[in-house]
Amino acid sequence: MSVDSPVRTRTAVHEQTVEGFGTVRIVPLDPAADAELVHGWVSEERARYWGMVGHTVDQVQEIYAYVDSLSTHHAFLALRDGVPVALFQTYDPAADPVGECYEVQPGDFGVHLLIGASGGEAERGFTGGLLQAFIGFVLTDPSVQRIVAEPDTRNERALARLVRAGFELGPEIDKPEKRARLAFLQRAALEGRG
Repeated sequence: MSVDSPVRTRTAVHEQTVEGFGTVRIVPLDPAADAELVHGWVSEERARYWGMVGHTVDQVQEIYAYVDSLSTHHAFLALRDGVPVALFQTYDPAADPVGECYEVQPGDFGVHLLIGASGGEAERGFTGGLLQAFIGFVLTDPSVQRIVAEPDTRNERALARLVRAGFELGPEIDKPEKRARLAFLQRAALEGRG
């Protein structure tokens, strides 16, 4: 993505400086403008749990155009110091197939995170820095009482990272596209830490 890209000037829904990491800006994903970038991330083998390996750019654009049409699901790009580094999705579990797999509670808020192309060696603390900004963004809404994630059970790295961020692992569930493990992060637990 070029330095002159309009994504850098897109209005942020959240901006947070994470100490030792940088400034994270979360901007709405533009399905047409961002399809090629996102396709580059979701089509890599390391992103197999995202479920889009083998998709074309047009298919990725169609998927995110559909997400963009929903009032209950949202997609964002995360920029670290102006460079797009991750795809972040939020959803209302009661309006998502995951809501058929567990008892949704008032204040539940679902999230998905895909780290963009690393370009080489993984940077220590990178995902943790992003998660700190994402959690900060989600908790700006006082109605959110519990963050819900549901990574593929085979994605041990994602599960371990969620646990390090304070999520508690819940039961395994069967979704049409995967066997997933629920993970929950209570607002009260975060506020108790601070």
